[in-house]
Amino acid sequence: MFDMGFLELMIIGVVGLLVLGPERLPKAARTLGLWIGKIKRTVSGMQSEISAQLEAEELRQKLNEQQKKLDEGVQQVKRGVESIAEDDDGKSASTSRSKAAPAEQRLDDALARARSDTEGDDHQRSADAPTADKDSASR
Repeated sequence: MFDMGFLELMIIGVVGLLVLGPERLPKAARTLGLWIGKIKRTVSGMQSEISAQLEAEELRQKLNEQQKKLDEGVQQVKRGVESIAEDDDGKSASTSRSKAAPAEQRLDDALARARSDTEGDDHQRSADAPTADKDSASR
């Protein structure tokens, strides 16, 4: 800590012995040792608090970055859904539906169209399946 060698400690001990005397020197050394221990513990506690605060700040920054990424993702999805809804509105207008339909109605219409498209694909696949079986059986 102070980079003191044995010679420096010996000189301090001799000066302390001359100043305090042999009766009070052990008590003074004990008191000095207690104070040094308290100072070390206080400094150690402050260092641990500072490091904990720095870690907490790093975590807050990472959390804010993740929140921004999440918000950007939500905005992208929202824009995608809105563009699909606008496309659906264009289709709805061509089928004589009003553009002022409530959002729930538009969502229901989009789901119904998606289901009907999926069912059409399923029927097409089931119609293609027997011809695939016939092709494999003839080989």
